[in-house]
Amino acid sequence: MHDDELELGDAAAEALIRAQFPEWSGEHVRRLPGAGTVNAIYRIGTGMAARFPLRRADAGEARRALEREGAAMVELAACSPVPTPQPLAIGEPGLGYPLPWSVQTWVPGDTATPHGLAHSATFARDLAALIRALHSADTRGRTFDGAGRGGDLRDGDAWMQTCFRESEGLLDVPRLRSLWASLRDLPRLAPDAMTHGDLIPGNLLVQGEYLVGVVDGGGFKAADPALDLVAAWHLLDAGARTILRGELQSDDLGWARGAAWAFQQAMGLVWYYRTSNPVMSALGRSTLDRLFADFEV
Repeated sequence: MHDDELELGDAAAEALIRAQFPEWSGEHVRRLPGAGTVNAIYRIGTGMAARFPLRRADAGEARRALEREGAAMVELAACSPVPTPQPLAIGEPGLGYPLPWSVQTWVPGDTATPHGLAHSATFARDLAALIRALHSADTRGRTFDGAGRGGDLRDGDAWMQTCFRESEGLLDVPRLRSLWASLRDLPRLAPDAMTHGDLIPGNLLVQGEYLVGVVDGGGFKAADPALDLVAAWHLLDAGARTILRGELQSDDLGWARGAAWAFQQAMGLVWYYRTSNPVMSALGRSTLDRLFADFEV
């Protein structure tokens, strides 16, 4: 999926787990299929999962990132109304794999999809409850750190130009440029709140129509609260989006900024993962379709 992607064989991953954590040597280890883009995930028995980063990085910085992620996961768990994985250990490089890696608890549930619960009022209300809980957490004076999405929409202009260029022949680029032009200058009025930052289908677990878990919580941090509204267009059709918005009492500006963040994310998914991860590419397309249904160009 990435030019800097690491190779990790199943035998090497299992050997690293068993050698470094002999207390789990009796547990069955198996790689999980899925549409993940930044980690190879191995389930350990029934209650744990190992996450091996897929992209090359400095080992020291990678360890510091894992430590920051672990702290964020603990903080997320303290406010989340549904279970979320908790950090257990950090593994060391070895057997040709150059980075530290992590082990965390396993949260059961079925991975949400862009369309599976798109019409569900129950699911929309559960999403709203999650977002409200996250945004009510104490920022402890923290503000957006400038990394990734969550600050000034216009900071994404250069990336958006790359996306428009790479999407020629795949998408209606003139229409997409017009939509971005209508969204990018939306002002920022709401103060920073604690946000998950990546509420895409793959990071939400469901059972029936109910939300039963949220994963990938290592990015829990202070940012534009509209950032978590991306879930509206990634996961819900028009009727359920209306329910979500009503539950959150989102005003016009906040809702439109949420759409802008969803647009930024979706534009990158379609072309970047076109051949390497069709599930993520298809998510980008369905999100763009929902955005066009809500916002005239």
